[in-house]
Amino acid sequence: MIIESTSLDGVKIISPKVFEDNRGYFFESYKMSLFQENELDMKFVQDNEVKSTKGVLRGLHYQLNNPQGKLVRVVVGEIIDVAVDIRNGSPTFGMSEMVKLSANNKRMFYIPEGFAHGYLVTSEESIVIYKCTNFYDSNDEYGIIWNDNKIGLNWNYDSPIISKKDMELPTLKEQRLLPEY
Repeated sequence: MIIESTSLDGVKIISPKVFEDNRGYFFESYKMSLFQENELDMKFVQDNEVKSTKGVLRGLHYQLNNPQGKLVRVVVGEIIDVAVDIRNGSPTFGMSEMVKLSANNKRMFYIPEGFAHGYLVTSEESIVIYKCTNFYDSNDEYGIIWNDNKIGLNWNYDSPIISKKDMELPTLKEQRLLPEY
């Protein structure tokens, strides 16, 4: 397994070692000891699975009081996944990291607590699964609008499908409830 650091402290891209033969393939998607050796010493408490169609954009979401670190991977299709540093006082505040995750490349993306997370489905459909370091709390949902000019994400997609709730999210500058660095 190759674990790469990114420009954002704590955000990692993980490429598993895949063993393939005429029967199919095998890889370890999570191994606690290897994660700990690479400064990813977290405890996962919840797994989620999301199915979406092409053009669906989810995010940018975070929880404030029960922050969630997320280990994201795609088992069907392809997405553009993004992490945005929204920690007040962080030297990389407002900066982002984007990565293509797919069932083919089997890459994973770790987004630590204190970051907003979102993704765009670029295949006909996708199934995304992710492990979380904290439980989902519907009373602790926050977010940043997907097309915030200050963040400057280039989704490279003309008309994504976005929920009404996500369309009404504030910009990063307008959001008053942010995690501290």
